[in-house]
Amino acid sequence: QVQLVESGGGSVQAGGSLRLSCAASGYTYGIYCMAWFRQAPGKEREGVAAIYTDGGSTYYADSVEGRFTISRDNAKNTLYLQMNSLKPEDTAMYYCAASKINPSVYALRQEWYYYWGQGTQVTVSS
Repeated sequence: QVQLVESGGGSVQAGGSLRLSCAASGYTYGIYCMAWFRQAPGKEREGVAAIYTDGGSTYYADSVEGRFTISRDNAKNTLYLQMNSLKPEDTAMYYCAASKINPSVYALRQEWYYYWGQGTQVTVSS
């Protein structure tokens, strides 16, 4: 099993920045890809950013491209999401996810992910 614990959420004004962290523990061997998803009230969960654990490809949703950066510290088994120029529409619960199946170019689709964290709330005020 893989356990994922997110941290770093909070409240910030529009234009501000936050950095989310996701600590992975347990049997992390074989994780292909990790990602951040978010879900706003009344909306479906959507993929925000994903990164392959070999340090290769990254994927971003169009809505965050150029503002968010996903990264991973393999030595610490920690995933990060640096969020800059935050907007009120970024307000959501943010979830970390991990996959031991190679999602290929579908890395932002939640059906590829089996392991999920409990989420951390991000609130952006205008």
